Amino acid sequence: MQRISIYTDGACSGNPGPGGWGAIIICHNPEKRKEINGGVLDTTNNRMELLGVIEALELLKYPCEVSITTDSKYVYNAFVKNWIGSWQKNGWMTASKKPVKNQDLWQRLLQAKDAHVIEWNWIKGHNNHPENERADQLAVEAREQLTINN
Repeated sequence: MQRISIYTDGACSGNPGPGGWGAIIICHNPEKRKEINGGVLDTTNNRMELLGVIEALELLKYPCEVSITTDSKYVYNAFVKNWIGSWQKNGWMTASKKPVKNQDLWQRLLQAKDAHVIEWNWIKGHNNHPENERADQLAVEAREQLTINN
C-alpha cells in the first residue's frame, strides 16, 4: 500500500460565516506533494475542518496507508475516542440524545476513509508546524477569495 500523509485545516470568519479549508497531500514514494483548498459562504469552522479531510481523501484513487494530521480535536476525537461509532450505534444521536451536527459530512468522511488504513494525529494549531501552518494559510486564502468574489 502506498504511504500518504495528509495535513488539513479549516478557517471561518464568524461561526457561522464564510469559511475555507485547506489540505496538503504528500505521497512518499515517489515523493509528490499536492495542495488543495476551497471555501463555503455560510458555514462553520467544524464543517471546514471536516471538508479538508474529506476532500483530501476523495482525491486518493486507490487504497493507501494514510496518516492524517489535524489541529481539530472535533475530527480527531471522533475517531480516536470512537465518538463516530457511538453516534452510528445511537442512530446519529449524541450521548445527550441530540442529533449529531454535520451528519452529512461525517457520513461522507466515513465513505471517503473506508478503503484506507488511517492513522489519526492531532497537533496544536498555530504552533509553527510547517504543514499545519501551510494548511491554515490555504484555508484562509480560500475563505478570503470567497469573500472578495461575493
